[in-house]
Amino acid sequence: METANYYYAGFWWRVLAALIDTVALMVAGGIIGAALGLVLGEEDHGPQLIQGSVSILSFFWQWLYFALFESSAMRATPGKAACGLIVVGLDGGQISFGRATGRYFAKIISALILMIGFMMAGWTRRKQALHDIIADTLVLRREPDGARVIIPADPRTIIRING
Repeated sequence: METANYYYAGFWWRVLAALIDTVALMVAGGIIGAALGLVLGEEDHGPQLIQGSVSILSFFWQWLYFALFESSAMRATPGKAACGLIVVGLDGGQISFGRATGRYFAKIISALILMIGFMMAGWTRRKQALHDIIADTLVLRREPDGARVIIPADPRTIIRING
């Protein structure tokens, strides 16, 4: 990845990406849930079994959705890609499936503390949410106006170059 065309993604871009991903997951979940309901409904299973099965599938589907997309060559979920965002390691490189999995489950901590972990992306220097800090990741956004950013060897600083 050429990091020269990216900068730290702000809070509201991340919110927009999350909304797009939520809609995508809801549509896919609805389709999967309807198909599962048809299959299990024909065999006269109770609604609790259907609801429990959908909940379990939803858990795994969401985890795989985020971990597989963010650790892929795309480096982004469809919602992030639509907003020009990517998830990278502190060195600007692609993250592993394991790191993407850790980032996904660290979102539970971000949510448990009254969503403050997510809001941290609005005020931390590198626009990192708590789960990004835990997983050593950055969310970057493609710079639309041609300004270039270099992620130096020391990830605590960022150099902005116009041109």
